[in-house]
Amino acid sequence: MRTQYVLDVLLGLCVGDALGVPVEFCARAQLKKKPISEMVGEGSHRQPPGTWSDDSSLAFCLAESLCHGFNLQDMADKFCAWLADGYWTPHGTAFDVGTTTLNALTDLHQGIGPDKSGEKGEASNGNGSLMRILPLACYVADESDVFTPAHQVSAITHAHPRSVMACGMYIQMAVLLLHGKAPREAYQGMCEAAQSRYRKNDPYRRELSHFARVLETDIARLTEEQIRSGGYVVETLEAALWCLLTSSSYAETVLKAVNLGDDTDTTATVAGGLAGIHYGWESIPPAWVNTLARKADIFVLATRLQAAAGKK
Repeated sequence: MRTQYVLDVLLGLCVGDALGVPVEFCARAQLKKKPISEMVGEGSHRQPPGTWSDDSSLAFCLAESLCHGFNLQDMADKFCAWLADGYWTPHGTAFDVGTTTLNALTDLHQGIGPDKSGEKGEASNGNGSLMRILPLACYVADESDVFTPAHQVSAITHAHPRSVMACGMYIQMAVLLLHGKAPREAYQGMCEAAQSRYRKNDPYRRELSHFARVLETDIARLTEEQIRSGGYVVETLEAALWCLLTSSSYAETVLKAVNLGDDTDTTATVAGGLAGIHYGWESIPPAWVNTLARKADIFVLATRLQAAAGKK
């Protein structure tokens, strides 16, 4: 693995997020007419350039928790602190939160444990756990089973089998990239590992049909018109993989993700994290990195998590 792989992850996801924040909810047709090509501000959330959303905030909360080991209650506490106290927000206040995440954090605040707080209904399969889970890959990169911890971390807020499976596939993909696999090779390896894991038992086996475009076809062969970019967790996983596999640089990957429209920040967060791993954080345009809110804090967090992962 690269010597600064945690920084690849954190900056990769955060820059993608910040690029997408100003145009969240914009339709693809609108972005076709005026595509995003640089870091801008204002827009959907009226935030300054370089502002990241709940996606990065919760990913940083997870990274912060992992600096002290794998502890679901500590992760949950930090997620709650983000919403209540502005912990790991770019400017001191949380300005966006998904319904499923909000419901789970409310339950956690009321004393429900992190193993029971996650929403389990079919309607709760938004991308709110997928968007924040990537730092886990840094911590479990050398473990034989990355699916189980991914499921556990997802289930703090999103406990439906479909959501935890998407997180498991994403972390497996990220771990293979961290070990130097090229995107195409990592994708094939992830598909094989996921099918081996999820075909064995229910409820996962019953959910596999929802991932057919990822696991049974070549997602990279789909056209842009066939890729959806809303808030549904399967769509986000598909879109992120498609952006990575059909691009040749970090910038191309994240701009392609943003300009798909709709849930622009999350699609670019999920795709950008993978692209950051593959291309390295040095490949990210310096102007984008330098514009990020709390840039220095992100570098310090990366150093701390790198040290913690190395001591496991």
